[in-house]
Amino acid sequence: MPADRSTDAAPTQLVLVTPILGDPASFAASLETALAAGPVAAVIARFEACDDRTLVNRIKALAPLVQGRGAALMVEAPVEVAARAGADGIHLTYAPEALSDAVSRLAPQRMVGVGGLRSRDDAMAAGEAGADYVMFGEPIVSRHAEKNGQMPPFAAVVERVGWWAELFEVPVVGLAQDIDGVAALARVRADFAAIGEPVWSHDGGPAAAVTAALALIAAETPA
Repeated sequence: MPADRSTDAAPTQLVLVTPILGDPASFAASLETALAAGPVAAVIARFEACDDRTLVNRIKALAPLVQGRGAALMVEAPVEVAARAGADGIHLTYAPEALSDAVSRLAPQRMVGVGGLRSRDDAMAAGEAGADYVMFGEPIVSRHAEKNGQMPPFAAVVERVGWWAELFEVPVVGLAQDIDGVAALARVRADFAAIGEPVWSHDGGPAAAVTAALALIAAETPA
């Protein structure tokens, strides 16, 4: 999911984040509907804990649906599983050693995206270590139980995305907390606006959610 910064007017692209999946067959129809609604740059797929063979098969079941629409399939999975299954890359929670290992084993054939960034310093370190993108807005990773897993304030996410987009070349992904949130991310020039559960639980269905998100992004894109 490379970003195009060849022009100041490069539009924000849409990324979809799946629910945590068991058997992907039960999710395939929703995913196909969403991808058919308009251009999606990537899908970040998350999975229930399982053995490596099962996980390879689950990723292989999703890959044709995603890649057949021209989107990149990023998976939360071990490096060797992602490579065997034909994913386009992995999405991992920031940890210096894990990132270094993933980049050394996957680049440049496959991408390594990084989320779970607790600070600006973490984000800059990830970018310097070879991350293909940094992602802001995921649930908080904290040593404090009362904060761990909470969603960060969205205004802070938008601020962090805007800061990164203005200063750094590594693409930035912002995770919206509702459909309308993609507009704020596009406004601050996020390379990618990601959205998860609000797409899959949308009253009008996934296609309507994607259509609405793309319209909001288009409205914020300079002519």
